[in-house]
Amino acid sequence: MNPLSARTQAFLALVWIVLICQVSLMADELRLRVEGDHVRLSAPQIHFLTGRPLERLHNGAAVTYLMQLTVRTERLGGKVLARIPVRFAVSYDLWEEKFSVTRQAVPERSASNLSATAVESWCFENISLPVSDLPPDRTFWVTLEYQSEAPKEVNKPDPVSLTLGSLIDIFSRKPRDDQEVHGSAEAGPLRLDDLRKKK
Repeated sequence: MNPLSARTQAFLALVWIVLICQVSLMADELRLRVEGDHVRLSAPQIHFLTGRPLERLHNGAAVTYLMQLTVRTERLGGKVLARIPVRFAVSYDLWEEKFSVTRQAVPERSASNLSATAVESWCFENISLPVSDLPPDRTFWVTLEYQSEAPKEVNKPDPVSLTLGSLIDIFSRKPRDDQEVHGSAEAGPLRLDDLRKKK
């Protein structure tokens, strides 16, 4: 068997470096830490108050965002260990030029007089994952999905009464309107002990 040529070796080395950089960037997008009995997340590089939904907010309409946190045993095709769907309603005060946000869950939480970046941070901080849902002795992957709802979908069912199944169904469909905001970020492989060490 002929050894790999110098050009092939250089190409493989470049591919390896690119893959390492991608994993590093993904880890920076989604940060997790343990606080008490829950895992909290932050995602300072993710911005969802943009595009068409932001225009609607500046025109006085409320916009609903769906977010879902999923924990799997493997990055691709792994067993789902936990799935946390959350819905947030965002509005904009035209006079104050500040945002308000409500977490539509039980118990309901809200905050007001926020900047766009503060709203995004508040939403991520208000998605929590019980530590008991995570494997104590093996690695896992966490994926955050987010999308804005088109106006025609906002007034359908009562947002608070939506079931886990209906939210999962929403995330499994392709967005009907390409101008809506949608995206995802992931982190892994992670270990619970390592998350506990983070401050």
